[in-house]
Amino acid sequence: MSLSSVHATLTTLKSCQTDIGTGMDIVTDVAMDLAEAQDGEVNPGVKEMEAMILECAKLDREINYFVDVVQQVTGEVATQQPEAMFNLSAKVKEQFTERMARLSDADLHRHQKVVAFKESIKNSLNSANQESAESMEELDEDIAVTQSQVNFTCPLTQVEMVNPVKNKKCNHHYDEAAILGLIKTKHSNNKKCRCPVVGCGNSDVRESDLILDQILRRKIQSQKRHSNRT
Repeated sequence: MSLSSVHATLTTLKSCQTDIGTGMDIVTDVAMDLAEAQDGEVNPGVKEMEAMILECAKLDREINYFVDVVQQVTGEVATQQPEAMFNLSAKVKEQFTERMARLSDADLHRHQKVVAFKESIKNSLNSANQESAESMEELDEDIAVTQSQVNFTCPLTQVEMVNPVKNKKCNHHYDEAAILGLIKTKHSNNKKCRCPVVGCGNSDVRESDLILDQILRRKIQSQKRHSNRT
């Protein structure tokens, strides 16, 4: 058995997580459509979508745990005698099983995309309850004029966001890739990441503070489609 082949397999698994994340975004979009179509009433299909999101979250966690365990075990084996390789599979299986046994429903409900799903559905239901068709149309027109200039633009990249995330502490939005890159860079230099919005007093932006804003993402996509038609 070659450790290089093991690492290649881990790379493939990590790439699968990107596809899982994309699938979770699609499920959220479908659930939001169902919620909006019911005029504020809970559609049974939304519950089915939530169950799918939780299954995806579990699979994502399983991949994370498996990758962590394999990296830890292979790191230990690399410093031992070659015959230690023969016990690699058994060690991985044992530690992975222990990690999965500790995975609770509460952990899954704290998954970033599960949190984003619930918040998106709640906002969709509230919007359907509070707004008439005419007021929603007026709101969309205001969004096209103002948010395309401000809220749609990432304060870091100064271009339109692709995957907007909202900071729970200061309520500011950033593109996911841009803010995560900044956090990683700052932490690698043992520094805190300050909110990039001018005048914001939030001096410690953390990944755990960020929630995917599915509603804003849909508005950005809607504006793009409208711009393409015109």
